[in-house]
Amino acid sequence: MTTAPAIDREVARTRQRRAPSAFQRRRKLAGWAYAAPTAIFALLLFVIPLFTVGQMSLSEWSLLGGDKGFNAPENYVGLADNPLLWPSIVFTVKYTVIVTVIMLALALGIALIVQEQSRWNSIVRTAILVPSALGLASASLLFWGLYSPNIGPISPILEWLGIIDEPISFLGTPDAALWSTVFLIIWRYTGFYMLVLMVGLQGIPGDVYEAARIDGASRWQTFRSITLPLLRPSIALTLILCVTGSLLAFDQFFILTKGGPDNSTITIVQLIYREAFQRFDLGAAAALSVVVLLALVVINLVQFRALRDKE
Repeated sequence: MTTAPAIDREVARTRQRRAPSAFQRRRKLAGWAYAAPTAIFALLLFVIPLFTVGQMSLSEWSLLGGDKGFNAPENYVGLADNPLLWPSIVFTVKYTVIVTVIMLALALGIALIVQEQSRWNSIVRTAILVPSALGLASASLLFWGLYSPNIGPISPILEWLGIIDEPISFLGTPDAALWSTVFLIIWRYTGFYMLVLMVGLQGIPGDVYEAARIDGASRWQTFRSITLPLLRPSIALTLILCVTGSLLAFDQFFILTKGGPDNSTITIVQLIYREAFQRFDLGAAAALSVVVLLALVVINLVQFRALRDKE
């Protein structure tokens, strides 16, 4: 039979085991200390601005006059009356599809080529990666100079070769402005996406390819049945980055075209900029920003579900 003092001692030992030691408390405090800078950073630069944008979208908020009071849902209803809303959405989607298809196909093709062992591959990889070290704004300014019919070297070279009779306006028509900007983005980002896909290709075990060769699989069969399925995580990452970046395009069009000619190359982010800093209506700009954010969340969720690995 267990006596009362024995029970008390057992309870005391149990409490002692459950109570955290000084070492465990110090580790817990150290963990919170390490996480605190990141938490403060996220709070100041993401959470608070996000709530501020949400508040602006529900208020009459002028850039110069400040908050003039709650007016929901006028900012959201007024978006439909903006004559540039649907043209900017159509152009942004068109630009996103063109850039995503061309750039990812080109990046995958180059990655498949340069992963092979060759003395020239290191030079090719370096040459393709060099543009990725240049900022997008700097690259846009560079191409603005190259495209210029007055100071750019492209038109004089083509005239000297006898290919054209007069200077070409690379940014003078809607189609020319679109494809000139697409060429800039492909030049700037293909190397980065090639690197991501090449890392994924190098992670595929060589034994899998050896087994496929023994079974008599052709190059196309190997690519379709082995490379693409095993490369799905890298493709998903590049697709999400490319689609998100293209939908949020701003710098290249702002520097090269300013949305022209005749607002034919205005993107949805340029429209937000126009509402905020040209029309001084932060409320409408914030409402449009919230809509774009929700659309991006939905698009990325759809991409995650479509491209996630099947168990």
